[in-house]
Amino acid sequence: MSKYEALFEDEDSLFGGTPKSKYWDIATQANEEIVQDEFHKVVEKFAVMEAMLREKYDDIELDSIIKQYVFENEEQIDNHTKGLYIEFTGDIVCRLDS
Repeated sequence: MSKYEALFEDEDSLFGGTPKSKYWDIATQANEEIVQDEFHKVVEKFAVMEAMLREKYDDIELDSIIKQYVFENEEQIDNHTKGLYIEFTGDIVCRLDS
């Protein structure tokens, strides 16, 4: 059981919505500079991971590998995506208090 699995048993009861909807609720209400800075961190991390993978695979091959992996691991990816939304929401909320 993943550390967030219990939160996803009934998405509609999680703080009044899904992890994705709660992220956007907070992101659209929070200080724009904080949200932009946190989004930049996500994009930067994505860029690093993509660059690392591109050392081994070309663009077409990489896209194919990603699609196949998502197809074969849909539930795992879905749960991890929800966990990331929760993490990113927490990152924004923590910055609001500082």
